[in-house]
Amino acid sequence: MKPKLLNEVSVTNFEVKELLTKLKKDNEELTFRAQKTFEHLETVVTLKKSQVEELQSELAKLKISRLRDQHINKIIDILPNSAEQLKVVMQAYPVSLKQEDLKKIADVVKKVVG
Repeated sequence: MKPKLLNEVSVTNFEVKELLTKLKKDNEELTFRAQKTFEHLETVVTLKKSQVEELQSELAKLKISRLRDQHINKIIDILPNSAEQLKVVMQAYPVSLKQEDLKKIADVVKKVVG
């Protein structure tokens, strides 16, 4: 029986790490690929849950019309601290943001992450 895709949601690296940690605590053996992913995420995920939640909230409060959840999650994963770095990150998506919006987003990242 082939599994069906019910829905697709964008998640941050932090959330993936949390899910894999929960599986490990529930005595589930991770597959080779899941274990490698977990090991990678342990080195790259530096934020605390409160910081991730605050960033998600603060970025959503900016109410930038073209900024979607997947963009917010990528920003949280990469943590660009300047408008120029953010512009590079956003080039992966077919969306263009004004320079003032890029600066607002970068300022929020700097404020929350420090």
